[in-house]
Amino acid sequence: MVRSSFTSLEDAFAHCRGLDAPLGERLELFAQISRRLRPEAQEAVDRMVERLEASGAGTGAPLPGQPMPSFSLPDETGHLVSLQDLLQKGPVAITFHRGHWCPYCRINTRVLAEVQEQIFSEGASIVAITPERQIFGARLKLDAGLRYPVLTDVDNGYAFSIGLAILVGAEIEDVMRKTGRNLPEYQGNDSWVLPIPATFVVGQNGRVVARFIDPDYRHRMAVEDLLEAVHQAKSA
Repeated sequence: MVRSSFTSLEDAFAHCRGLDAPLGERLELFAQISRRLRPEAQEAVDRMVERLEASGAGTGAPLPGQPMPSFSLPDETGHLVSLQDLLQKGPVAITFHRGHWCPYCRINTRVLAEVQEQIFSEGASIVAITPERQIFGARLKLDAGLRYPVLTDVDNGYAFSIGLAILVGAEIEDVMRKTGRNLPEYQGNDSWVLPIPATFVVGQNGRVVARFIDPDYRHRMAVEDLLEAVHQAKSA
């Protein structure tokens, strides 16, 4: 009944993001409404997901038990943040997002903001990584109410290094252009490359405790799983 009551994605987004419900339910409801309001775009996304799954996109990223490659990336203020420095303080949750323009990322980051204090209480850190220029990282941080850094992965360099970067493809590029999603402006390049949204929880020993990777950006790691992994990482 709720799905049929929305006539714009903007209203649907505001409703879904503000729901008192688990992250997965908020994302799924928004995906269902999007499919009703913009079926052709969602069918294009389905084809992209099929292509990525067939090519094994994301499967080469670090597995639980493997070392997480280090990074040193600027945050939204230009301050360099390194994984090595973060791990000196405790476990780290690393979340990859497509950008400030992505409604699924905005729903995801709002829910993460709701549990960020729980993560901090475990002695852990959390960082977000996007391929966007710092001005847009700051926008994502402010929009979600985050109290942790939003890092800029210039030209998706780190995402490429761990197997998360993907070409969106001509069909999705066309869909994005028609809806005003200007990746060249946001990222400062013409590549039309995005990271697969993913989450890694890394123990203080530098090894991955848990990960979530799905070529379908409409899916994200359940918050309960993230919190459990952060708790487990305390002894890793």
